[in-house]
Amino acid sequence: MIGRIAAVAEREIKSYFVSPVAYVVIAFFLVIAGYLFSLILFNTREATLRYLLSNISVVFLFIVPALTMRLIAEEQRSGTIELLLTNPIRDAEVVLGKYLASLVLLLVMLALTLYYPALLYLLGGNPDRGPMLSGYLGVVLLGAGFLAVGLFASSLTQNQIVAAIVAFAILLVLWLSDSLGGFAGGGPISSIVNWLSVNNHFQEFSRGVIDTNDILYFLTLAAAGLFLTYLSIQTRRWR
Repeated sequence: MIGRIAAVAEREIKSYFVSPVAYVVIAFFLVIAGYLFSLILFNTREATLRYLLSNISVVFLFIVPALTMRLIAEEQRSGTIELLLTNPIRDAEVVLGKYLASLVLLLVMLALTLYYPALLYLLGGNPDRGPMLSGYLGVVLLGAGFLAVGLFASSLTQNQIVAAIVAFAILLVLWLSDSLGGFAGGGPISSIVNWLSVNNHFQEFSRGVIDTNDILYFLTLAAAGLFLTYLSIQTRRWR
């Protein structure tokens, strides 16, 4: 099973770099992250990554749909999904393999930002390691949850642009759900909507607080996205 998942992941990683998608997305991410880092550093005069990591989480709203939009939508458009599903490989392995490929690419992008904390030390700063490490943990968990949602959106359509728009819309609703909870007027519905807010759970990481409830939230988001993707692919066998 692990070998088949790895084979799917390797195939997807190679396809990322065959097309210009990976290069464009990585370049866009690094340009935005670099601009935010320099802007925040000069404005705050603080040796911290707290504000940068919070802004990177917002950038993910745009980056993640671009990373996931082609994963299944393109397979469905070209008809290769049928070949993939008729091979001796389970649907769950296809889902996990494609998800793993996108997660590896996201981790590579984040690894490139480690230049910023290194630069802070080189400039004589002494950033607090606790909030920095927890902030990166939060960004990784948030990215993992977002990728699963994006993968699910990609499984719903054959059009990559539509997949990206659907993913962005879902993520935006999750991000703004704490604001939407204010319209619920309190009560259990408001509590549920506030709990669904990505922003509420992520902000604790950027402050240096690691709460198991927040970790559980992002793991649940990732698991739900992957499960819905699996169900979406399964429906193709019933048509």
